[in-house]
Amino acid sequence: MRDNLMNAFQYKAGQLHCEGVSLTQLAEEFGTPLYVYSRNHILGQWRALDEAFAGVDHLVCYAVKANSNLSVLRALAEAGAGFDIVSGGELERVIRVGGDPAGCVFAGVGKTAGEIEGALRCGIGCFNVESVPELFRISAVAEVMGRRAPVALRVNPGVDPDTHHYIATGKHTSKFGIALKDALAVYRAAAGMPWIEIRGVQMHIGSQITKVAPYVLAIRKMLPLIEQVRALAPETLEFFDIGGGLGITYHNETPPTVREFAAAVKPLLRNLGLRIVLEPGRFIVGNGGVLVTQVQYVKRTPLKRFVIVDAAMNDLIRPSLYESYHEVVPVRKARRATMKADVVGPVCESGDFLARDRRVAAVEEGELLAVMSAGAYGMAMSSNYNTRGRAAEVLVDGRKAVLVRCRESFAEMVRAEIG
Repeated sequence: MRDNLMNAFQYKAGQLHCEGVSLTQLAEEFGTPLYVYSRNHILGQWRALDEAFAGVDHLVCYAVKANSNLSVLRALAEAGAGFDIVSGGELERVIRVGGDPAGCVFAGVGKTAGEIEGALRCGIGCFNVESVPELFRISAVAEVMGRRAPVALRVNPGVDPDTHHYIATGKHTSKFGIALKDALAVYRAAAGMPWIEIRGVQMHIGSQITKVAPYVLAIRKMLPLIEQVRALAPETLEFFDIGGGLGITYHNETPPTVREFAAAVKPLLRNLGLRIVLEPGRFIVGNGGVLVTQVQYVKRTPLKRFVIVDAAMNDLIRPSLYESYHEVVPVRKARRATMKADVVGPVCESGDFLARDRRVAAVEEGELLAVMSAGAYGMAMSSNYNTRGRAAEVLVDGRKAVLVRCRESFAEMVRAEIG
């Protein structure tokens, strides 16, 4: 996996480990399904990107939506990360772990008046404005509060990032951002609003991007706009936010390393005289986590085999939602045959699968499997569908493993219901 500076998950004495801890040991102690994260992988990825941009004034803002566990956020906050948030709830998480709101960028197309007010009250670093109506709403809230609101426009450069269409965000057909051809006019309107302060220019072209070329093209398209905005707000323009989306290896992708990425984009950014903001999420945590699950049954039909496990689409929805590939490996390594099978969960949906028509190890009831590359958009997108409690989460640091989220009980699932 080219994105990994350390391979946190390796077989030792025939058992798959996270750093220095056996996944079998963790499953025995905490049960399954179980998310297991490597603290050192996560911090290593953040530091690698931070170091790759040395020589350029920059801030690496972790995208909270990828994995919002408080212990993960605390580790990144202590390392000096900024944060990319998309809701008032994510801002509360950052504050809870000691993160600085001034180091946060607030994105998202549907910011409510309450979220805007709360972010202004705590000193948000910047709002990434997604539309003209949002700009007017921010201005109105700021006026009532008697304080200027820091903003950047999220601009769509009209670049195809060559990723899944659900996570391509920088094209003109996307719900996100403002078209490049319209951006200057909106910036001019913002410059005339007394309660708005123009702080930056932002772009975000998508997620799981495995090539450098789309970034280079998008940045080149944005450079003339940056100079036009600088002329409008010479005293307040501080940063250019190039977004996130740097991809990882799930299967056979070959995304650029941080050094390759930085080498391609830094020459375009070095002489801007602005702070460069990056918003990685998946790149930081994706390959730093696995989902451990236990085989319940091996079902054979005349046409197929099914490995039925205790993890399901409510635990990891990416395969069902995006048809995403996650490698599935046995926790106990042994010489064994392979078989073609679907790895499926107990949820009552035909779309409940973790792997389909996959050549997998010939496993038996009771064995443990690890669903790899599950650190991003796994637990963060989980649900209680079929009244299934969310999985527990464990954070490993060397030989130390800490439970960082308890398994959800039935009482916790229904505590807000009335009946």
